[in-house]
Amino acid sequence: MNITFALALNNNGIFEKKHFGDTDKFAIYTYENQELSFKEELKNTFKTMDEVQEHGSKKKGSAIISFLKEKGVSVLVSKQFGRNIKMVNQHFVPVIIAENDHNIAVEVLQKHMNWFKDELQNRKENYMLFHIKNGILKMHVKKD
Repeated sequence: MNITFALALNNNGIFEKKHFGDTDKFAIYTYENQELSFKEELKNTFKTMDEVQEHGSKKKGSAIISFLKEKGVSVLVSKQFGRNIKMVNQHFVPVIIAENDHNIAVEVLQKHMNWFKDELQNRKENYMLFHIKNGILKMHVKKD
């Protein structure tokens, strides 16, 4: 099973305590042949879209979702997600990671790959939210 991940990083390649859509760039990694490897880096051109009118705008969320779906992404990794998590988990497995360094985060993601495979194989929407710190916690996304 091939899985594509989008990691929300700042321009220095570090996870920041920002919502997924407010990041500087997305590092795209693919899992194939039992290995998670770097594919490409994409600038987040949606970062400031619609933010003057509404923080956490649905228009911005929808644009990012469409963009990443076109890239074949199925898992989003960030320090945090905003209220658009309710839209995000309809299309992607959301992962909140405690690590700051993306290289360490990739190792942690690789270690927990069976969790992501299981989630993608057994659900087609309403994906669970994963929190990875010392272990892994899987929970439902609240729908208001």
